[in-house]
Amino acid sequence: MANKLRLGIPKGSLQDATIALFKRAGWNIYADGRSYFPSVDDTEIECMLIRAQEMARYVDHGVLDAGLTGIDWVVESGLDVTSVTTLTYAKQSRRKVRWVLAVPEGSGFEKAEDLEGKIVATELVEVSKRYFAAKGVNVKVEFSWGATEVKPPMLADAIVEVTETGSSLKANHLKIIDTVMESETHLIAGKQTLSDPWKREKLSQIALMLRGAIDAQSQVGLMLNVLRADLDAVLAVLPALNSPTISQLSNSDWVAVNTIVDEGVARDVIPKLKAANATGIVEYPLNKVVL
Repeated sequence: MANKLRLGIPKGSLQDATIALFKRAGWNIYADGRSYFPSVDDTEIECMLIRAQEMARYVDHGVLDAGLTGIDWVVESGLDVTSVTTLTYAKQSRRKVRWVLAVPEGSGFEKAEDLEGKIVATELVEVSKRYFAAKGVNVKVEFSWGATEVKPPMLADAIVEVTETGSSLKANHLKIIDTVMESETHLIAGKQTLSDPWKREKLSQIALMLRGAIDAQSQVGLMLNVLRADLDAVLAVLPALNSPTISQLSNSDWVAVNTIVDEGVARDVIPKLKAANATGIVEYPLNKVVL
């Protein structure tokens, strides 16, 4: 029987972002919206859609060899799975998400200690219990099945909820008074998977390419031509990932320079390159950056 890696793809808010990440990494995953078993253009991988909250359990039990889920749900589960690599992406952004303690505006609650004896609603029950226990605050933590933001003040005094931007909390007239934990997506695997040489190598390949796709998202390539006499001035402008690649052109007075810079600084660097007499400046996107 051919080797297969059973891979869990998070169903729900992370699903589209995860499939897009795999596409940038070189794998096309096709989910038709009805099946929980998406197809993938790699005969060595079998995909299954699983809720992120349950991913660690099925990886720990060996039903799945590996899966992508937030480290928050791994911590919540308390299960002993291994993080193969960290992949910082979320539904809307390329940032970590936060689980925050939020209370109604005007409630008078300013810190966790003010909630002594109160009700806190959340999906992240065990982590929240440990958070309040560490502060010595006695609260009743209730599991929330969703729509947690609408529960205060009638159904709960406060909530512990995940947020990327905080906009949903503000829309529901809630204010953040503390961060309970930060989370980001991890590629996780079980002990049985990592003890199998073929599966370990296949998972390492996937992790490398996913990591390269993540790292490429925040960077762009720059290439340009410059007179050799002006090369030092151009190099002084470039904040390169490594030393820029410099190639001789057919005209011995000219060289080509190729480098990688953070996307956020390109808009500042390009005018400076132009001022340093660089010509033919081209900015181009990157699919993967493997360090």
